[in-house]
Amino acid sequence: MKITFPHMGTSWIAFKTLVEGMGHEVVLPPPPTKRTLDLGTKYAPEFACLPFKVLLGTYLEALEMGADTIISSGGVGPCRAGYYTQLQGRILKEQLGYDVRVITFEPLQGNLFKTYRMIRELVNVSFQKFAACAWLAWQKLLALDALERESHRVRPLEAKKGATSRILSRGIAAIDQADSVKGVKNAAASGLEQFREMPKDHDYEPLRVGVIGEIYVVLEPFVNLDVVETLGHMGVYVDRSIFLTDWAVDNTFLDALRMEGERSIKKAARPYLPELVGGHGQNSIGETVLYAKKGFDGVVQLAPFTCIPEIVAKSIIPEVSKGLNIPVLTLMLDEQTGKAGTATRLEAFVDLLRMRRSKLAMTRGETA
Repeated sequence: MKITFPHMGTSWIAFKTLVEGMGHEVVLPPPPTKRTLDLGTKYAPEFACLPFKVLLGTYLEALEMGADTIISSGGVGPCRAGYYTQLQGRILKEQLGYDVRVITFEPLQGNLFKTYRMIRELVNVSFQKFAACAWLAWQKLLALDALERESHRVRPLEAKKGATSRILSRGIAAIDQADSVKGVKNAAASGLEQFREMPKDHDYEPLRVGVIGEIYVVLEPFVNLDVVETLGHMGVYVDRSIFLTDWAVDNTFLDALRMEGERSIKKAARPYLPELVGGHGQNSIGETVLYAKKGFDGVVQLAPFTCIPEIVAKSIIPEVSKGLNIPVLTLMLDEQTGKAGTATRLEAFVDLLRMRRSKLAMTRGETA
């Protein structure tokens, strides 16, 4: 089989390792671009959200490159993400005439046997070899997340603009090329060391902003218009609420054992939103509450236009913002959203946060 899968941040590196470890050829689509979005928008239903359109465009580009099998994830609950692959498969096969197999890995929900059977059907190598490749892929995910976390911390402190992104880019490439766990750990250690040695302004105290929202738009820079990097270059420390390794532990491993993941987030959300509304809607509320309690200066919510879970969260966030005294900026994203306009809104939000911090500091000084 010639297998493809969607881009979602840097996760493609681990997925490529995993699929190759199964004994299949990987057809890696190019990173999402305007062409990707235009292709997806052309053939997607008008009501579809931005992730649906980018994913559909990605699959079309991969099919142009010779892919014959698509692997993606499903979902449960009210969010439409659970129907993505079914509808995308029908569009590709019935509307556009592609002979393609679409494989959907659903959340485990304690049903390990079904997932195990699907994996056994895909694996063309010995179990030992596949297990080794799966472990290597997991180590790559851990290393990638470690580098990204550190890049968010040091970017607002960099003495030379762009240094953080260059180190991160080299680290990502090194992890991609590593063919052993030792190589992955060495690549990660080298990247972290370069971050430590990078010239920084240690006297600067950056604003702290949490980024919340739907998982795909939070993780994929093209879709969120490079919000994390843009804020970092504005001198803001960004705490991204979702990293794929954390999500996998909470929603795959714990889910497989029928244990509730993300417990503290859901508990924090309950006074405002006690029920699951699909997607990351409840998480967006809980994470906003936790960021307020941790003393963050503000929160940015990233939401695809027409995304019902995030719309529900957006309607509740003003109450959270007022009650816990934390400013929140919501960015609703679709194919019409421009990077320049988004940057302007972020600049205005950051200016507001700086003025607010100064005012709070003056108030504390007067009180003292």
